[in-house]
Amino acid sequence: MDQIYIEYKETLAALKPRFRRDFIDEIDWEESLLFILGSRGVGKTTLMLQYIKEKFGTSSTALYISMDDLSLSNYTLLDLAKRHAQNGGTHLFVDEIHKYNNWSQELKNIRDKIKELRVVASGSSILDIQKGNADLSRRSVVYTLHGLSFREYLNIELKLNLPIISLTDIVSNHEIIVPQLLEQFKPLQHFATYLKYGYFPFYLEGIKNYHHKLGNVLNVVLEQDMALIEGVDLTKIPKIRKLIYLLSTQVPYQPNITKLAEALETDRITLLNYLNSLQKASVLTLVRLNGKLYTQLTKPDKIFLQNTNLLYLSQSNVNIGTLMETFFANQIG
Repeated sequence: MDQIYIEYKETLAALKPRFRRDFIDEIDWEESLLFILGSRGVGKTTLMLQYIKEKFGTSSTALYISMDDLSLSNYTLLDLAKRHAQNGGTHLFVDEIHKYNNWSQELKNIRDKIKELRVVASGSSILDIQKGNADLSRRSVVYTLHGLSFREYLNIELKLNLPIISLTDIVSNHEIIVPQLLEQFKPLQHFATYLKYGYFPFYLEGIKNYHHKLGNVLNVVLEQDMALIEGVDLTKIPKIRKLIYLLSTQVPYQPNITKLAEALETDRITLLNYLNSLQKASVLTLVRLNGKLYTQLTKPDKIFLQNTNLLYLSQSNVNIGTLMETFFANQIG
């Protein structure tokens, strides 16, 4: 355990974030068990480490571990939690929880047997806490972290402190709100860059290789997360890639599921399952009209890529209508 604590302190010391997300303050970190779910690359690890650094400093009462760390292979999650609690630990932060086979049962055991220990677990947005070996839905609180909104992007780039404004306020009070905002910045000056590069915080590492990194993120989601969590056959991944490409190069429309299935050489039910899995993975947004009864096997009324940055993986010039609709669906979704 000593080496685990040493590596944790080194990880914490290396953290030098360039911004702080408001989402940190929205979380009730004192819940017995809470999950932070989200797409790869949205900043779940940074968020947890920032909170640890702010709240605990260098104290060993908190411990951060990542379940994709080979050095933890000789320990069970329950064993790590017990040892941390015996050492005076009060909070355990577990990253990449979906990489650990028996995660749901052991988290249940930790919550039931080590009641004084607070556990925060992060994982893929695909993760369904009701589908593990132990149903944790009544024992935990789930938060979802999204990529950067345009407001957050502007706050980072321009060092502003723009507040959240609801859609209702914008519609009702836009004549007051817009002039106030225009005094601080020119939205269109930064909008195109955000649409292409600004959704994932790793754009701060540089935009030259941004889409290459984004492509790698998408590959990991398809080849690892969907295979591991959703049970998607790896031999079917090329068809799912083709599906994403077809959707990204077409103007959003009411989909013809039969024709789309024919283009992928698959059946209707399989295609609908792919679409729902991709929505869980934060790759797609499936829009359904209010007032209708939907199941997983009901076709959506419209399909968008989850964010505008993904559109640029397959093309350099994106239809402006597609960009605007995708942006709107993402920001209010």
